[in-house]
Amino acid sequence: MKTGAVTDEFDHAADVYDRLVAANPGYHRDLRRSARRLGLPGQGEGLLLMDLGCGTGASTAALLHEYPKARIVAVDASEGMLRAAAAKEWPENVTFHLARAEDVTPEWAVGLLGGPADAVFAAYLVRNVPDPSALLKAVRALLRPGGRLALHEYSVADSASARAVWTAVCWGVVVPAGRALAGRADLFRYLWRSVLEFDGRAALLGRMRDAGLESVAAAPMPGWQYGITHTFVGRRAPERRGSDGHGARGSGSEGRGSTEPGAGTEVR
Repeated sequence: MKTGAVTDEFDHAADVYDRLVAANPGYHRDLRRSARRLGLPGQGEGLLLMDLGCGTGASTAALLHEYPKARIVAVDASEGMLRAAAAKEWPENVTFHLARAEDVTPEWAVGLLGGPADAVFAAYLVRNVPDPSALLKAVRALLRPGGRLALHEYSVADSASARAVWTAVCWGVVVPAGRALAGRADLFRYLWRSVLEFDGRAALLGRMRDAGLESVAAAPMPGWQYGITHTFVGRRAPERRGSDGHGARGSGSEGRGSTEPGAGTEVR
């Protein structure tokens, strides 16, 4: 699935995807919570944010809600999902682009965006790529020094009760609803299985550290998704000052008004 078929399934489900997620209480609220946990200043004014794996734009809308003054670039590999996202009303500071997350390189960012990102948001993405570790390293390379990453992701491997709730919800609600609305349930059976097979909280935090990110931390969602859905945050190391007390301000790391991230302390 992760080598191409999953993108085809998202294409197939694109027209009904918003109706499916609307049945999940708190879906959009939780995305906004994870976006807020990036802890960016000034409503994002002067900042460049990237939404990797934007889907039909729910995660993009969450970023826009929290950081309405930022420039937001949303990327997805599914043409169907992007069409559904782009068909909605967006302000001029939001744009959409077709690309696989694994192919979004620093050179791509410079050519299309004009420079590295101040922050990257990725909702329900890292679990769906063939090599999560390679993706995290690529995301780190996209960030300016001091830039921040937030992953909004399912992770149940560390909790037997979370796995049981996840299985019950999938087979009692998600798979039947997906079959009824989309005409087939392949994507939703894959969703169930992919979450069970994915990293636990500790393992994903370890992947983030191994990818060169620092200040990594995780916080859960409230409500029925407690222990199932989490925010994982981290950042690329800021530029270090030299022995003379001065350091270069490359990539706008200080000039864009950033502050030290709240990674490890944000639990709202």
